[in-house]
Amino acid sequence: MPDSQPQPPHSSSSSSGSSSSSASGASGSSGSAGSAGSAGSAGSSGSSGSSGSPSSSGSPSSGFPGSSGQAGDPAALLLCGARLTDGRTVDVRLGGGRIEAVGTAGSLAAGGVRGCGTRVDLTGYLLLPAPAEPHAHLDTALSAEGDGPASYEAQEVQRRATEAALLQLGHGATALRAHVRVGDVQGLGALAAVLQARRSLRGLTELTTVAMPRVLTGVAGADGLSMLRDALKMGASVVGGCPDLDPDPTGYVEAVLEVAAEHGCPVDLHTDAADPARLARLVAMAGGLRPGVTIGPCGGLSRLPDETVRRTADQLAAAGVTVVCLPQGSCGGTDQRGTAPVRLLRAAGVRVAAGSGALRDMSNPVGRGDPLEAAYLLASRYGLRPEDSYDAVSSSARAVMGLPEVRVEAGFPAELLALRGDRLAGALSLAYSRIVVHRGRVVARTSAVREYCNSAAAVELGLPRQGRGALS
Repeated sequence: MPDSQPQPPHSSSSSSGSSSSSASGASGSSGSAGSAGSAGSAGSSGSSGSSGSPSSSGSPSSGFPGSSGQAGDPAALLLCGARLTDGRTVDVRLGGGRIEAVGTAGSLAAGGVRGCGTRVDLTGYLLLPAPAEPHAHLDTALSAEGDGPASYEAQEVQRRATEAALLQLGHGATALRAHVRVGDVQGLGALAAVLQARRSLRGLTELTTVAMPRVLTGVAGADGLSMLRDALKMGASVVGGCPDLDPDPTGYVEAVLEVAAEHGCPVDLHTDAADPARLARLVAMAGGLRPGVTIGPCGGLSRLPDETVRRTADQLAAAGVTVVCLPQGSCGGTDQRGTAPVRLLRAAGVRVAAGSGALRDMSNPVGRGDPLEAAYLLASRYGLRPEDSYDAVSSSARAVMGLPEVRVEAGFPAELLALRGDRLAGALSLAYSRIVVHRGRVVARTSAVREYCNSAAAVELGLPRQGRGALS
């Protein structure tokens, strides 16, 4: 959908209401079905198999018309005229995957293009720390569009996972945590396919995986435990699962925590959290575990009495357990819908992040995977301030994933999102034009243009007009 602003910089004129999306180094558009092409094609332009550092990727804004400069450090990038949330208009110089300097508009370009590398004009854009996606299901993403049940054939899973990751990159998420089922029919095949997608996307986005076994107790649990340990050896970096689906939920949590302690991995569990006594046992067992425990989506908390929720929130805060809510809907890991009571949890001191959950699979056939939509819903439906809503999909989401903090200040990682607009509230409402920076280079751009037909109102108000050949 288009925004209500005139044509953004670096893009050619489009017809009324049109939008385009592209990912640097990826095959095709990141915002359209089938854009990833064949499995593993993403990142083929100097990205696949590389370290992903800016210096190994060539020009940081390759493929993005309107940026200027060929001389100087090819990995250097100067973002000119960006607006910050505090109202300042600044230039931001990036290099070596980090923010090197932030100065008043025009101050960092005094040496000319040759001294600062490639320049990108961000006049009219709001510059923010990039979002991160803490709760994705890439193995089932985009599967609702096919006929019949989702295919778990390796090449198909890799294709869907790659395309879904590119779509979310186009929305602004430069890091994703993907929950992947292991065991049952798919065995370790789906995980292997998602890990292959991660390798092909290196340099475009950071992708980590959560191994999700179905059963970990009883006779069947022995196979699940073996599969879980094999998944970690393959490359999964987080231990997860759905204790609510195991015949012995408490035993399931005990097994997960034991394996996580063995491997030094974080824990990220699916739970509806509708049973306060069961949740209290989970929290008691998880308290103090390092590198940390995350649970979500916890929609069942919203159906409990307020006093029970307050008591549970205090327990979560004391144990340092993080909650990831899913404002856009549920996911395949839980059967119930609803969003955790984010204001009450935050008031108790619980870290709350927000994810997207299902992306056009059978759990949510219209899921968008857009972190800005999650932030918008937290603000419009659940009463958070725009700043707190965006924190849930950016700073708090990165903390959940063990990623370093990002600020638009010198020395911080160059993980940034530029949105057409000048205020955060307006950007959450109508930010369709986006420029995404990962490791100091532009990796995706979505341009949206709104134009109007010839009319007296268009002339009087000075509205952008349709190009030649359009209806008048």
